[in-house]
Amino acid sequence: MALRPITHRRIAAFKANKRGYYSAIIFGAMFVLSLFAEFIANDRPLLIHYHGSLYTPVLRDYAEDTFGDDLLPIEADYSDPELAARIRSDGWMLWPILPYSYATVVKNLPSPAPAPPSWMNPLGTDDQARDVLARVIYGFRISVLFGFTLTIIASIIGIAAGAVQGYYGGLVDLFFQRFIEIWSGMPQLYMLIILSSIIAPSFWVLLVFLLLFSWMALTGVVRAEFLRGRNLEYVRAARALGVSDIAIMFRHILPNAMVATLTFLPFTLSGSVTILASLDFLGFGLPPGSPSLGELVAQGKDNLQAPWLAITAFVVLGLTLTLLIFVGEAVRDAFDPRKVSS
Repeated sequence: MALRPITHRRIAAFKANKRGYYSAIIFGAMFVLSLFAEFIANDRPLLIHYHGSLYTPVLRDYAEDTFGDDLLPIEADYSDPELAARIRSDGWMLWPILPYSYATVVKNLPSPAPAPPSWMNPLGTDDQARDVLARVIYGFRISVLFGFTLTIIASIIGIAAGAVQGYYGGLVDLFFQRFIEIWSGMPQLYMLIILSSIIAPSFWVLLVFLLLFSWMALTGVVRAEFLRGRNLEYVRAARALGVSDIAIMFRHILPNAMVATLTFLPFTLSGSVTILASLDFLGFGLPPGSPSLGELVAQGKDNLQAPWLAITAFVVLGLTLTLLIFVGEAVRDAFDPRKVSS
C-alpha cells in the first residue's frame, strides 16, 4: 500500500535530522543485538558435535550422561574441564563470542574481584566475579524491554483516559481531573517500599506498580486535543449523522491528537528506562542477581577502587538516554507542521 504524501514528508523530515536519524539506527542496532544476548554472551556452547550428533545447549538443557554413560545424570556444566575434554575427544564445541552469562562466576581471575578489564573480560568483573560486559548486554535488554512495555501500555491507558475527558467534558472532565490531581500526588517511592516489604519485586510487579502512575503522562495532551477537536465542524456533522461516540473519538479525533502524542513517546521511553535504573540503584527494583544497569551504578558507588564499574554504567546509561533524546527530537521534527508543509 502506497504511503500518503504527508507520510513521505514526515519520513523526509525525520531523516533530515541527521543526529536523530543516525541515533535511531544505532539504538535499533543495539536493541536488536541485545535480543540475541544468549547467542552473544553465554556460559553454554551454541552448538556441540559429539559422536556424530548435534546438540544445542543454548536452546535446551542436557544432562552430563548425554556425553557419556559413566557421567552423572545432572545438568551439564560445560566449563567443567573433564566434561569439556570428553566432548572434544570425539567432537567439538562452538562457543559464543563472550563465554559468560550475566550470572556466571568467572573463575581463575588474575586478581580478587572486582577484577580490572582484560582480554577475557573486556569490561572487567564486578565484586561478585561476574563479567560486566555480559551483564551490560542482558541489563540493556531488560531495561529497554521494560521501557517499551511500560510506555506502550501506559500510553494506551493515558490516551483512552484523555480522550474520554476531552470528548465528554463537563462533570466527567471535572471529576477525572480532580482524581488525577489526587492520584499524581501519591508518594510513589514510599508506596513501593511498602509493596516490596509485602511482595518480592519482579519485572511484572514493578511494571504493574509503575503503570498505576505512568499512564497520566499523556492524558493532559490528549485531553487538550479532544477538547479542541470535539467542536470542529466535521465532528459536529458526524455526531448529527448519528455516528457513535466511539467511532468519532477514535476514527476522527484521535488521529489528529496522535500527532502531538507521538512526539512525547521517545521521551517517555527514556523516562521509563531511567525509572527502572533508579529503582535498581536504590534496591527496590528487580530481584537480586538480575542483570541491571541500576545495579551496576550501585556497584560503581560501592567499589570506588574499581572505576571501570562506574565508567561503564555512566557510558551505557548516558549513551542510551542520549540516543533516545536525539530520536525524540527527530520525531518532533517529523510531526512539526512547519517542517512537513508542502
